[in-house]
Amino acid sequence: MSQHEGYLRQFALEIMDTYRLEIKDATVAYNRVPAIHHLNLEIEGGHCVALMGPNGAGKTTLLKTIAGLLRVETGEITFHGHGLKGVAHEIAYLPQREQVDWDFPITVRSLVEMGCYMRLGWWRRFGVEDERAVERAIAAMHLESLADRQISALSGGQQQRAFLARSLAQKARIFLLDEPFAGLDRPSQESLARTVRELAGAGYIVIASHHDLKNVADFFDQMIFLNGELIAFGDSATVFTDENIARTFDTEVFSGKHA
Repeated sequence: MSQHEGYLRQFALEIMDTYRLEIKDATVAYNRVPAIHHLNLEIEGGHCVALMGPNGAGKTTLLKTIAGLLRVETGEITFHGHGLKGVAHEIAYLPQREQVDWDFPITVRSLVEMGCYMRLGWWRRFGVEDERAVERAIAAMHLESLADRQISALSGGQQQRAFLARSLAQKARIFLLDEPFAGLDRPSQESLARTVRELAGAGYIVIASHHDLKNVADFFDQMIFLNGELIAFGDSATVFTDENIARTFDTEVFSGKHA
């Protein structure tokens, strides 16, 4: 085990050994028009899950709903038996990169410190343990040499890792990533994929919307196929089929090419 993986496992052990995200009969609507219909899912800790579907399928809606930013019309979402309001700091949502103001004058370390304040509240004092958590989170994401760099000076993959470090300092257990690989070159995608697999390997839940059928099976061990309603969910080796792709994207079967 590398030192970086060891830091990840330390964070995980401080939280708990096992946990489960449960979505039961959840319907989410915009202006009373359902975007997601009667969704049922159970995701265990230790998995890296791709959220697949066409534009307008409800991917971002689902991520925001799990994050507590949108409410369910029917059904419920619980995390290790608790409603979302009681576990808000345990869930981290990373929006699409174009939605972030990268020119905001903040360094990597200051960004990661924000994770502690999200957990503590802005009125609590920043203690020695919080400082240690920040340094460990920076190290876990391989950002030690970049800690004092302004976030706009980072590469796309480094920016994603900086926000993951903030989530670690927050002591999140669920990482929700909206198109994290978009706009990254192949080496940066593969580096980020290794990072999210390390998170899952340490016991966290990672759910990321994704659009590239060519690499999804390499990056994720489980998949959710969504198009307003659940099409399929399970291990990548089982559910990544031409039939599920065709049903999800309303297209013809790909005859095994996934292209």
